[in-house]
Amino acid sequence: MSTAISGNLLCRKRLRLCIQIILGTWLNCPKGRKTIPNKWVYKIKIVDDIPKYKGRLVAKGYAQTKDIDFWEVFSPVVKMTTLRVLFAIVAALDLELDQMDVHTAPLHGDIDEELYMKQPEGFVIPGKEHLVCKLNRSLYGLKQASRQWYKKFDAFMLKHGYKRSHADHCLYTKRDENGSPIILVLYVDDMLIAAKKRSTVDVLKKQLKSAFSMKDLGGLNMFLE
Repeated sequence: MSTAISGNLLCRKRLRLCIQIILGTWLNCPKGRKTIPNKWVYKIKIVDDIPKYKGRLVAKGYAQTKDIDFWEVFSPVVKMTTLRVLFAIVAALDLELDQMDVHTAPLHGDIDEELYMKQPEGFVIPGKEHLVCKLNRSLYGLKQASRQWYKKFDAFMLKHGYKRSHADHCLYTKRDENGSPIILVLYVDDMLIAAKKRSTVDVLKKQLKSAFSMKDLGGLNMFLE
């Protein structure tokens, strides 16, 4: 089997899994409610001369109506001032500093509103083309996608004893058993973790991985290129 064919099959399997996770019940669209259209976005990423096929189901959020399909929008972006202070603290206290990335961050968020979406192209149910889907989870392109992801992440951090900064809601802090700071900053789906001990950083990483699909990028070499 060629690399291209194998890649396409793998991509399709992942797309089907994505649909199973996000989409909820297939039903007739309730009277007076409109459906949100969607589209597939495809990308080929070359890694070590090997093509990786990626597909993403994206809702056409421009069709959403405020106060009906969504209430608020918010993107978790740490302030640049906070980052400068963090780097200064890391240098002054000789802290460990690691970076992590969240896979498909918007898909982690739950939906508070009732949202109905058209069946995705290529996955339409034969004989049931008129049915629509009531979304279970957040989806790329939705107006509230970033906010719903942040709400879930924020609840996780508070549950584990971290304090959210009043000056920057993407900054979380805690003290370890020796009183040294543990610091986490969030920039949409990228995060930095700083702590005195390597073991402390590893514990937080393990906790994050247990709740979210994460990629460990190790020690920080570059951020927000």
